[in-house]
Amino acid sequence: MLALAKSLVKRKSLILLPCTLLLAGAALAQTGALEGDIKDENGKPIDGVKANAKILIDRKDIKGHWELKPKDIKKGHYFHAGLPAGATVRVSLEIDGKEVDAVDNVRLRLGDPQPINFDLSQNKARQQEMQKAVETGTVTKEMERSLTPEQKAAIEKQNKERSAAMQKNKALNDAFNAGQEAKALKNWDAAVAAFEKAAEMDATQHVIFANLAESYAGVASTKTGADAQTATDKGLVAFQKAIELKPDDAAYHNNYALALAKAKKFTEAQAELTKAAQIDPPQAGKYYYNLGAVLVNTGQADPAGEAFKKAIELDPNYADAQYQYGIYLIGKATTTPDGKIVPPAGTKEAFEKYLQLKPDGPFAEPSKAMLASMGATVETNFEKPGSKRPTKKKQ
Repeated sequence: MLALAKSLVKRKSLILLPCTLLLAGAALAQTGALEGDIKDENGKPIDGVKANAKILIDRKDIKGHWELKPKDIKKGHYFHAGLPAGATVRVSLEIDGKEVDAVDNVRLRLGDPQPINFDLSQNKARQQEMQKAVETGTVTKEMERSLTPEQKAAIEKQNKERSAAMQKNKALNDAFNAGQEAKALKNWDAAVAAFEKAAEMDATQHVIFANLAESYAGVASTKTGADAQTATDKGLVAFQKAIELKPDDAAYHNNYALALAKAKKFTEAQAELTKAAQIDPPQAGKYYYNLGAVLVNTGQADPAGEAFKKAIELDPNYADAQYQYGIYLIGKATTTPDGKIVPPAGTKEAFEKYLQLKPDGPFAEPSKAMLASMGATVETNFEKPGSKRPTKKKQ
């Protein structure tokens, strides 16, 4: 009986053993998979062999590394199974031995393969967005998962610097706001003092120097002789500093040009307006019109006429420029012995163009009077360009 019992025990052990092994095998089968598409800078699938591309998978919680070689990447697609579910990994794309993109903190899961795609056509834009977010401290939670340790350190550093700058900038903001308030009230001396103080605290802010320049121009308008010239010169220097800090601002070049024109530096003014027009082509006509207006107010008739002519060349539909150019040309008219006015070529066309563009504009009546004085027939039904004529109904 004892021998029979021992035999039964041994059989039970043999029967149980496969079950134990089977359970152990099930525990080892907790795996996941990754797959994805890979596209180049033009949005086309990458051939692994031709591009010498690799997919690297590195475990972050414990040591672990998997790799897909170039031959494993076909028609821009990769697949890797048998990865430990629950592990956190970093998936990177290498081309010619150089990492070109990566997705960090990927949590592997059971079930269907997780899609991790690489699109190098969007990579540059994504990197720029990430860099901007890091610089401004506006990183979203989604972005944060992809941050490198260096980027996280950069954000912490910039947050500290930003906090310190906010405290330091209170005095700067107070000075700048005081300058703005004084400028609005045309208290030019106080405005200059406030903006000078702000510039001493931070000489990298172009907007401070632009406002300082305008304030000096205001001071010059209230002075005469040497005092006016001194304020004008300081304003020009401030404009130069603003442009040095932000050379792509068309408004700065325009305002600097107007200041130069007031100082009778017409060649320099023309050069600045050309820059403004190149930076902001849609507003080019306006810039030259503004120059013409300044020149008229300073008694510079011929340079003003050239400015209005340039405004029209850049924007033929600039109605006010057409009128002002016509006024300039009428000033060049001659009178025959019998009293007939003979204007230069283009005068009649300028006034007619104004009436076409602005038939009810503020210069409409003066334009009609000028045309009448030249003996031209004045139309009374000018229409705006592009407007539809009313259709006559059939009787």
